[in-house]
This record gives sequence, C-alpha cells and structure tokens, in this order.
Amino acid sequence: MRPLFALCLALPLAACSGSTPAPVAPVDASTAQDLGAPVDATVAPDVPARDVPVARDRGVVVDVPTLTYRALEALSPVAIRRFDAAPEPALMAGYDYRALVETDVGAITLDLFEEATPITVNSFVWLARHHFFDGIAFHRVIEGFVAQGGDPNTVDGGRATWGRGGPGYSFGLEVTDALRFDAPGVIGMARSASPTSNGSQFYLTLAPTPNLDGQYTVFGRVLGVADLGVLDRVARGEPPATPTRITSVTILVGAR
Repeated sequence: MRPLFALCLALPLAACSGSTPAPVAPVDASTAQDLGAPVDATVAPDVPARDVPVARDRGVVVDVPTLTYRALEALSPVAIRRFDAAPEPALMAGYDYRALVETDVGAITLDLFEEATPITVNSFVWLARHHFFDGIAFHRVIEGFVAQGGDPNTVDGGRATWGRGGPGYSFGLEVTDALRFDAPGVIGMARSASPTSNGSQFYLTLAPTPNLDGQYTVFGRVLGVADLGVLDRVARGEPPATPTRITSVTILVGAR
C-alpha cells in the first residue's frame, strides 16, 4: 500500500490507486497526502430525528416549509461493488436527499447537497442503492481530523490493499466557495493527485479542516448532535485494530 501513495504528498486528503481513487489521510511521505494540522472542533446544531417532518437544511431556517422523508428502495438485492460504467441518473428533480448511514456503533444521518454537487450526490446515491457500502470499514480515522471510508477492499481485500479501492469509475471535482470544511461532520470526497479521480471513498471531518477548502468536494453534512456523537465512537487508527463498519446506507427523500 505504501508505495502507491507516493504521488499524494502535494495535496491534502487524497486517495491514490491505479485506476480508481482512494481517499486517504496523512500517514507518511510514502503513503498519503498531507492534510495539514487539525483544528479545534465545534458542535453542529441538533435537528429532529428521521422519519418525521423536518425543516429543509438550507442555511438559517425562517418560515421554511417542513418536508416528510421516505426511504428509497434498493436497486439491487445484493451488494454490487464494481461497475463498468459511470452511474446512471439517480436523482429526481424537486427532492431533497439525505442518507441514513447505519454503522456498528450507531446511525449517522447526512444531508446531501444535491443542488450544489449533483454529480457527486448522484454517485453516492447510486452506490448506496446498490448496497455498495454495506460492510465497508472506516479504514483510516485520525483523531481531530477525519474518518475515512468507502473502500470496497475493506470487505474482501487484505489490509495491504485498504485505501486503494473504488467503484470502477471516476469523476471530477464539484467545488464551490459556499461549501467548506468548517465544522465536524462535513462529508467530502477524497481523491488522488488528479482532480478527476473521485470515486467511492469519502471522509467525514472530526474538526474544522479549512486547509481542505477548495481542493475537495463537499457534498453533505451530518445533521445533528446525536449523529456527531456516533461519529465520535468510530474506531481510531490507520487502520484501526477493529475498524467500525457500515452495515447499510439508506437514501431518504423529501418532496420540496
């Protein structure tokens, strides 16, 4: 694994692989890109639990109509972890998207930024609805920095291959000044040195990481304090001795 990441030093939080991207946090000069120094964490505001009407998460909520979310059915009965082509269109116009990420230490609900980052969210939704993330581990978790996951090699590959896997396709950045790594619980895509190497691997910030702004796609955010508490329980390590694993990802939609 270590020689593979030699190209990544110039950029923070990237993933290196032969043909597929793999997000990584810094380890040493031969394994990963330098993500910079961690910054003190802050706490995001709490929100109502899932499956009840909730206010749309778009900045300050003032007289915003509530949305009722429902779960989308899976697109395959079993996990598919390799695709020969880019994802098909998976987003419906006029809907707000969320993801319920079940792990073996609790559930984390994410608000997905389908309007600002439609390509990235489309890929995440496509993969989730094919059970791609089921069983995948958070293979690199650095206290005060990020929890990284999304590599299918953590299911059926040796530890030496962790951090190298992807879905079989890649796509480019969707960077906007309005979306920043400004708090714990921001979800971003990791990549190799190439800006078109996004794939399936992602990271959740454990603290504000402004050094990543403008270089990696922000495509969602943890919704509440309880979700951040679950994130705090994700096993630390590079990789952890017993990594925290995703058991399922359910996509939730609310009609605007």
